Amino acid sequence: MPTDCTVPDILCLGEPMVEFNQTGQGAGRLYLQGFGGDTSNFAIAAARQGARVGYLSALGDDPYGAMLRRLWDDEGVDHADVATDPHAFTAIYFVTHDARGHHFHFFRKGSAASRMAPAQLPRERIAQARVLHLSGISLAISDAACETGFAAMEHARAEGVAVSFDTNLRLKLWPLARAREVMTEALRRCDIALPSLDDVRALTGLDDPDALVDHCLALGARVVALKLGEAGALVATARERHRIAPHPCQPVDATGAGDTFGGAFVARWVAGDTLGQAGRYAAAAAALSTQGYGAVEPIPRRSEVEQALTFTGADR
Repeated sequence: MPTDCTVPDILCLGEPMVEFNQTGQGAGRLYLQGFGGDTSNFAIAAARQGARVGYLSALGDDPYGAMLRRLWDDEGVDHADVATDPHAFTAIYFVTHDARGHHFHFFRKGSAASRMAPAQLPRERIAQARVLHLSGISLAISDAACETGFAAMEHARAEGVAVSFDTNLRLKLWPLARAREVMTEALRRCDIALPSLDDVRALTGLDDPDALVDHCLALGARVVALKLGEAGALVATARERHRIAPHPCQPVDATGAGDTFGGAFVARWVAGDTLGQAGRYAAAAAALSTQGYGAVEPIPRRSEVEQALTFTGADR
């Protein structure tokens, strides 16, 4: 049943998308329709772990926008503050797979979400949340979206709301120099940093995971959860640091795994888990999400994650 999100624990800002994911059947011609958009994936992952979640964005007045609203209704994600733009469209993307991994092909330039402006932000709703979450993609899709994202971050911090930020570097959206400049400023303004190893290597030129965590802490983040892919994760504050071993799984598609990690981590952090507990929980959730196709469908629910952790003997 949908969750009552009148006062959200977590409010996410970004671009939702409809996904078409290659299944490997029919000589590569069959695609599974699903959903994506990193912050929407994050929102659903957090909601499936029990957090109250709301979403801020804009959709086109089209079938894809209606599909996303039905999805959020089913997942208990409040979308009352998602606008409908009659002059723009809802973005879509395709995922293909080969021996080198999975590849994304986006149709998003000029989307409704990319046209959002700071004046559209529901400032009272942001002030009510415990965490505001956004990503590098939230800032990269247009200049207007970047301005809107920073305005939301500044308002959240002024109201005592924690800011969560996932780098999610996509160089098809902007040049590296621009990404480095903007994301450095975003990391300065966040409380919970959720970078991936490849992203911060590209952004900083550093290579060692501990050095990358130190870099994010020095910029101002209070909590850093560095995603290491198949190597697990490294979670830290200024006072403690934990290396999280990868959770055993049989992966078929890693689409959205990082978003699942982030949503699960912040949901458990908000719920009061210790740093190590939240890290282990998020690593397990992310691993389980790779065992099915698509960004959303395989995201596990809390009972599945807890069962997996119990099976492996991990401390909850």
